[in-house]
Amino acid sequence: MKELNPLLRILIFLSGVTVSVAQGQAPVKNDSVQNKQINIVYGANFTKNEEQFPGASIFSKDSRQVQFEHQGADLWCDIAIYYQKENRLRALGNVRLQQGDSIKLTSGKINYDGETKLAKAYEDVLLEAQQASGPVTLRTDTLYFDREKQESYYNSSGTIVDSTNTLTSKIGRYFMELNKYQFLDSVHIDNPQYTLDSEQLDYYTTSKNAYMYGPSTITGETYKIYCERGFYDTKVESGYGIKNTRIDYNNRIIEGDSVYFDKATEFASATNNIVVTDTVNNGVIRAHYAEVFKAKDSVFATKRAVSISLVEQDSLYMHGDTLMVTGKPQNRISRAFHNAKFYKTDLSGKCDSIHFSEKTGITQLIKDPVIWNGENQMTGDSIHLISNLKTEKLDSLKVINNAFIVSWDSIGKTGYNQAKGKDLFGKFIDNELKIIDLVKNTEIIYYMYNDDDELIGIDKTICSKIHITMANNDVEDLTFITDPDGDIFPEKELPPESRKLKGFVWRGDERIKTKEDIFDEDDNNIELAVIRGIDHPIDIDAEEAERRRNSGDPVNGIPTGNDKAVRPEVKERPKQIKVTSDPNQFQ
Repeated sequence: MKELNPLLRILIFLSGVTVSVAQGQAPVKNDSVQNKQINIVYGANFTKNEEQFPGASIFSKDSRQVQFEHQGADLWCDIAIYYQKENRLRALGNVRLQQGDSIKLTSGKINYDGETKLAKAYEDVLLEAQQASGPVTLRTDTLYFDREKQESYYNSSGTIVDSTNTLTSKIGRYFMELNKYQFLDSVHIDNPQYTLDSEQLDYYTTSKNAYMYGPSTITGETYKIYCERGFYDTKVESGYGIKNTRIDYNNRIIEGDSVYFDKATEFASATNNIVVTDTVNNGVIRAHYAEVFKAKDSVFATKRAVSISLVEQDSLYMHGDTLMVTGKPQNRISRAFHNAKFYKTDLSGKCDSIHFSEKTGITQLIKDPVIWNGENQMTGDSIHLISNLKTEKLDSLKVINNAFIVSWDSIGKTGYNQAKGKDLFGKFIDNELKIIDLVKNTEIIYYMYNDDDELIGIDKTICSKIHITMANNDVEDLTFITDPDGDIFPEKELPPESRKLKGFVWRGDERIKTKEDIFDEDDNNIELAVIRGIDHPIDIDAEEAERRRNSGDPVNGIPTGNDKAVRPEVKERPKQIKVTSDPNQFQ
């Protein structure tokens, strides 16, 4: 058979192309192929170059750009190299890919595969998405667009801009149906109010919520947050971290397993293994639940709560069922409520509640107080410890009403040294109780020994005032002032029932000898909340509910996650784990 003239072959081929263009689709063999085939909408100028592009049809623009259509998407370009048999094309120059009214992709070049519906765009790539919450743009050098999965991704750095934030990262993926971006490596969010940096971050453009995985830092005008797993609502600057979380907030640092933060209410809370550090007064609060109110400059703590401060190079530990610290640094007031206790090396005590004022330097022990200074037990209706405001050292001690001081007779081991009066006034020198004055209706019972520790007798005296000089937390000298009346009785002449003053109560079994003693059994067996989300996504259901709500679909009972008052401790699995806290955590 005679071979066709080359010019005739071109005319026949162009005739076929013209039919395809007129019909808006390429010739196909069956419905299955038709569904996948890239269709030529406008071919403009046609040529072939078998040497450089074997098997390809080359189209170039005239007054209009070349146009193709494929399964709901249109592509325009200046030049198209179309491999009809392989169902793929290369688009060059001013390329625009339009998918419906919501997705527009522009670039210098695009490679598109009609079989896989995968596009690779490069050279000044811009992806524009129209969403209910506003337009979102993505810029990068090279972008892969999977139309089958409705996902796009880049690995050569990209920038996303929406109505609220500008986000950059080295690697990113865009899930179009979820309006979700997933960023990897050097993630950065730039907002007029704050910046956010993370190793990995999921961002929902509808809700403007960010989910952080790996080391992440949020820096605002008045706060700085670090966590290794967390959530952040970028619209209102509210969120929480649930792994190795720290917030630098005003003049406090808050650390805990789970820490919640809300800028609008100036509120932060923390759950489990919490440390709140006062950077001005160098104090620390440890607990398993705490709240911080910036506007009121206050801290509330409970669940094995303890306040730790430095006094004369010695740590002072204060515990209560509830701790509260309120007020500005120079006027700060610390309170311990219910079953309050404190401990330092040579001084400890307990009562119902403790009140300390930074302004006055006075620590008040309220309701049934008792303190121990060495072996000496002191009780009264109310006890005050006064610090020197300049040196911040313990200066003096007051026991108001029914003052009573008792110590075990450590030599004879058969009785108690006792002194009582209406009030007691003590003086500390170099952090050691050196002078004690008992005033009004004072009485004493004291076991007296010679240098060989032999009992001389038992001194039982009443007078108006007793002056006691102490050394090494023991009585060095006794002075009776104003009309003393008493005697030193041989042991046999003073019966046991006469060896205790009225109102005597020995509370030696309650004595706090170590910092661990400030905690009771209930404190050591608290139930810690289980923090969810370490191994599982946070609130993905809430994002799905938000997407359905914005699209008009029914929510079907999916939790919204929009209650900004919900704190991280509420977001827990139902199961609770009972633990015994480590007593060494206060080292």
